[in-house]
Amino acid sequence: MERLFDLDMQLVHDTVLLAVAIFFLTLAMSYLLFNPVRQMLEDRKLKIQTDLDSAAADKTDAAALKAQYEEKLKGIDKEAEAILSEARQKALRSETKIIDEAKEEAARIIARANEEALLEKKRVADEMKQEMITIAAAMASKVIRANMDISIQNQLVDETIKEMGDSTWRS
Repeated sequence: MERLFDLDMQLVHDTVLLAVAIFFLTLAMSYLLFNPVRQMLEDRKLKIQTDLDSAAADKTDAAALKAQYEEKLKGIDKEAEAILSEARQKALRSETKIIDEAKEEAARIIARANEEALLEKKRVADEMKQEMITIAAAMASKVIRANMDISIQNQLVDETIKEMGDSTWRS
């Protein structure tokens, strides 16, 4: 039988050269292409992992901020109620102050009116005294003209006093 595959030295030599060439080509390709691609894939994997970690941290921060804002929202209702309560109290104080000032003004007006009434009363009393003096003078002149006696004069004075009243003379 002749050779099955025609294995001779040339074929072995070519095969060894081909194997060495493939080995060096694989080695060169590994350094030139495979390692940079592996490095790029590793970098990409690290970037994706970093992004996932960052997203998880951001999600945790967002949850914390959400809880904080919800707490603030609850506090805002209380704060708004406190502000409204303070405004109501301020309005009540202002209302009380205005009412007190109005009462004081009313008291001053009433006091002034009472003083004016007293002055008017004194003026009227003075006018009345002047009228009484005028009447008494007229009466005296009538008595003198009529030449009355003392009993008639006393009777006229008593009647005049009764008509005018005791309070007029006391003022």
